[in-house]
Amino acid sequence: MDLNADLAEGVGPEGWTADAALLSVVTSANIACAGHAGDEETMRRACEAALEQGVRIGAHPGYLDRENFGRVELSLPVAEVARQVEEQVALLREVAAESGGAVTHVKAHGALYHRAAADAELAAALAEQFARTDPQLTVLAPRGAELLKAAEAAGLATASEGFADRAYEASGLLMARSLPGSILEPSSAVAQALSIAREGSVRAADGTTVEVAADSICVHGDTPGAIELARELRAVLAGSGVRVEAFA
Repeated sequence: MDLNADLAEGVGPEGWTADAALLSVVTSANIACAGHAGDEETMRRACEAALEQGVRIGAHPGYLDRENFGRVELSLPVAEVARQVEEQVALLREVAAESGGAVTHVKAHGALYHRAAADAELAAALAEQFARTDPQLTVLAPRGAELLKAAEAAGLATASEGFADRAYEASGLLMARSLPGSILEPSSAVAQALSIAREGSVRAADGTTVEVAADSICVHGDTPGAIELARELRAVLAGSGVRVEAFA
């Protein structure tokens, strides 16, 4: 099971230190590329730290909406979204190359992540763009997402994702962050991640069981106690016989 985290979203030394700590635990890093967060300095530091730890570098593009941290749906035209994403991925590829590395995967952020999972037109546009950029890229998204279907149709490798620290609705979608209980306490997050890894399912907010088969489990870097959670999660997974390694 791969363990991933969204990084380069903080500012200054405190953010860089937090990223470095997470990179000592996870196996894949999704690096914000100056859309919803980040700049060339945070990207460079994250790429260099990832390379030092042997962690895969991934692009984490989002809406150009720092005010809302890319978590509000903007309903932009598909062509405009594709342009924003292309520029962000290109910038991270440039920074990663200067650091001696390469971008291996792409995971959209926030509102864009959810839109690309449901909007077939946008998914097709992004998948075609990724394939033109680098046919070796892997696309990371929730299982069943339109983006994964489009990526497979474009000949790209795909990996499905589950979340340790976010509550699920009975529909299989993540509970909105504005709702109470949407961010899980550490003990619940570890239990949920273990259930995803071993059972391929989670217990939704209403108590029902929802299938969440995944190749990778995400711990959000901005979740309170993310570093401690990631360390405990990796230890519990390994102790339960789950091999923690980057997705193929």
